[in-house]
Amino acid sequence: MSEPSPNERKLHISSLVEARLRKLKDLEDAGLSPFGAGFAPDLTAAAFRERFSTVIAEDPPEVSVKMAGRILALRNMGRASFVRIRDSSGDFQAYFSRDLVGPEHYNLLKKLDVGDIIGVRGRPFRTRTGELSVMVDDYTLLTKSLRPLPEKWHGLSDVEIRYRQRYLDLIVNPGVRDLVRKRVQVVNYLRRFLTDRGFLEVETPMMQPIPGGATARPFETYHHALDRNLYLRVAPELYLKRLLVGGFDRVFEINRNFRNEGVSTQHNPEFTMIEFYQAYATYQDLMLLTEEMLSGLALEVVGSYEVPYGGQVVNLSPPWRRLTVKEALQTIAGLRAEEISDRNALLAKARALGLDVEEHAPLGKLWMAIFDEQVEHQLWGPVFIHEYPVEVSPLARRNEKDLTVVDRFELYIAGREMANAFTELTDPLDQRARFEEQVEARAAGDEEAHFLDEDFLRALEYGMPPAAGEGLGIDRLVMLMTDSRSIREVILFPHMRPEHEG
Repeated sequence: MSEPSPNERKLHISSLVEARLRKLKDLEDAGLSPFGAGFAPDLTAAAFRERFSTVIAEDPPEVSVKMAGRILALRNMGRASFVRIRDSSGDFQAYFSRDLVGPEHYNLLKKLDVGDIIGVRGRPFRTRTGELSVMVDDYTLLTKSLRPLPEKWHGLSDVEIRYRQRYLDLIVNPGVRDLVRKRVQVVNYLRRFLTDRGFLEVETPMMQPIPGGATARPFETYHHALDRNLYLRVAPELYLKRLLVGGFDRVFEINRNFRNEGVSTQHNPEFTMIEFYQAYATYQDLMLLTEEMLSGLALEVVGSYEVPYGGQVVNLSPPWRRLTVKEALQTIAGLRAEEISDRNALLAKARALGLDVEEHAPLGKLWMAIFDEQVEHQLWGPVFIHEYPVEVSPLARRNEKDLTVVDRFELYIAGREMANAFTELTDPLDQRARFEEQVEARAAGDEEAHFLDEDFLRALEYGMPPAAGEGLGIDRLVMLMTDSRSIREVILFPHMRPEHEG
C-alpha cells in the first residue's frame, strides 16, 4: 500500500478534526464542559507505580487515588474499557467498568479521543495480565483535543515538524522529555559546582548600549523612551569583569546570548552559556577547574567518565591533553615549524585549501583559518588548545614569554569547541589599543569586530585584580551528555526558517 500524499494526509486530518468538533458540540449539548478547571491529582504515574508496586491481584488495597493525564490509547471491550494515560512522569492504565461508573457516564467514553486530557478517581489493582492499573469509579474530562496525534505506528519522526511543533514532539516522544530533564540536571550540576566553590551567581543586562565580550555580529534594536540603539548581548563578559572591579572575587552567570549568525546543527542565534570569573587565578587554574567540573558532570549525568557520542566514546577522565596552537598546527595539520612563522607560506597554504582569507591578513588570523579547516574536526579530545594569537584574542593577557600569543585556551571535545577561557587583560592602556584595532577592523567591514567600550576602559582604569574567566556552552555540553547530533535537539524551541504553506 502506497504512502498517502501530503494533500491526502491534510484531508484525512481535516475530517478527523471535524469529527472531534461534532463530539465537542455533543458534550456541550449534554451540559458538560469540554475544557474544565483544576483537578489536583494526588499521584503521578511514577509515584503510583512506586507506592503500589507490591499490590497483588487477590488483595487490592482499599484506598482511592486521583490521577490525570493525556489519553494515548482507548480499547473498548463492550461493558469495560482500558485507557492508557500519560502524565509528566510516565504512563499508567485506567480500567473503566460500565457497572462501576454507571451506564450514562460510561457511554460518554465514546465522546473521548486519543489526545484528550482526563482526570480519574479510583482504586489501584492488578489486571489478569498483572499490570498495575486504576479501577475507575469516576472521571472528568479536563480538555478536549481537537487535533489527532500522529498515528502510533508512524510516530513523529519528521525533524521539521518535531522542531516546529515541540509540544507535539514532547507528547509522543518520551525520549525528548528525558532529554529536557537531562538538560536541567546539567544546569543544576554546574550551578551547584560553582556555588560550592564560593562563586556568586549574578545577572547582567541582556540589552546593552555597546555589545562586547565576543567577536560576533549582534542583533540591534531601538529603545524609544531612551531614544537610543541597544544590542542584544553577544556575551556577558564585560559586565562580569566590572563586578571584579567592584570587589566580587568569584562570579558566574547562566546567560542567554544572541549572535546574528547562521543556523545549523551546531549554531542557534539564541543560545545558553555559563560564564564565570575568578580573581587572582590564571587560565591554567581554570584548566584544572574545568577538568574537575566536566568529569564530575559525566559521572552525575551519564554515570561514567566514558560518554557515548556519535558511535564512539569520549573519555573524560582527567588529566586531559594540552597542545598549543603551534603544536596542533604541526602535529595535526602537518605544518613545518618554519612555515608557521612565515606569513607568505601560510597565505599560500590557506589559498591552496580554498580558504577565504584577505591578502593582508595577519599571521595569527592565518594560523586560525588553517586550524579551523584542518585541525578542529580532528580534536576528539578532550584537549585544551592554548596560546592563541593576539590578533584573535582582544580581551586576553599577553603571554610573558611570547608577546605574539595570549594566555588563552579553548576546550575541544568531539571535534567542536566547548569552552573558551583566558587570563584576563587588566592593563587599560593595552586594552584601549586593542579596542582601537578592533574599531579599525570594523570600519574596514568586519561586522564581528569589537566596539570600543569607554565605560569598561574607565572601570579598568580604577583597577581590576588579576583574574581568569571562562565561557562554557551549555547547549553543546548537553549535546555531548545526551548523544545528540544537532543543537536543535537540546533547545526546546529552536529558531527555524519561516514555515511555508504547501
